[in-house]
Amino acid sequence: MPDPVILVTGSTDGIGKATARELAAHGAEVILHGRNQGKGQEVIRDLKRQVWNRKLDLVIADFCVQDQVRHMAEEIASRYTHLDVLINNAGTFEKLRTTTPEGIETTFAVNYCAPFLLTHGLLPVLGKSGHARVINITSDAHRDIRQIDWEDLQGEKRYDPFKAYALSKFANVTFTHSLAGKTGGTGITTTCVHPGVIATKMLRAEYPGIRGKAPTEGAKLPVYLALSPDAAEYSAQYFEESMHPSPSSALSRDRFVQEKLWRVACTLTGVDARD
Repeated sequence: MPDPVILVTGSTDGIGKATARELAAHGAEVILHGRNQGKGQEVIRDLKRQVWNRKLDLVIADFCVQDQVRHMAEEIASRYTHLDVLINNAGTFEKLRTTTPEGIETTFAVNYCAPFLLTHGLLPVLGKSGHARVINITSDAHRDIRQIDWEDLQGEKRYDPFKAYALSKFANVTFTHSLAGKTGGTGITTTCVHPGVIATKMLRAEYPGIRGKAPTEGAKLPVYLALSPDAAEYSAQYFEESMHPSPSSALSRDRFVQEKLWRVACTLTGVDARD
């Protein structure tokens, strides 16, 4: 894939920034995403000094606000004739239960609904690539979800921050399986990645006693799946700190669960369930 166009969400810090840096170093045209224009421009200036790649762009959107996510997709579609790789990396971990302007629990909204909405908005421009890849950054925390309380998906009855995070990452895994099935034959492949326990700002804030690996280590798998010819045919696959796929949890591979979470996301984002 010569000089691919790649969007990395949540790329002004942590794994996303390290991933953007490595992709730029390989000559890719990288679209960075963040919430703050000033910080985003600072990161781009920093990356240009490090890797001497001038093909860097920036889009701004708060993933708590669905209209901003929609506008971000429209902005990218207007700037680019095609998109080769989408890396859904942006995420959050909320100690206290809060809701977005749409009334959705914030962790579920940012970690699941926003990438679901963004990916759907970008499917036309991904389809123009002919060989596009969607890579969802998830977590082995998805294995902690062994049953789903469909009546309390957003923690309204009882909110547990780790459970909310694990459920959102579980939903990312089911989205990967579902999207791969629904886009089969279009030239779009979809995979998901547990990059390991990485020393990000999120980890330091929520679990200061845990020492994680460097963000550059967390970037290795996303970069491999984005650029390697060996990864071109992978789809509906989960990767856990290895260049070889491994099975995600049994529950995440349940077709009923996958389809039900797909319909939940469609309802919460306004995406047509038939798409």
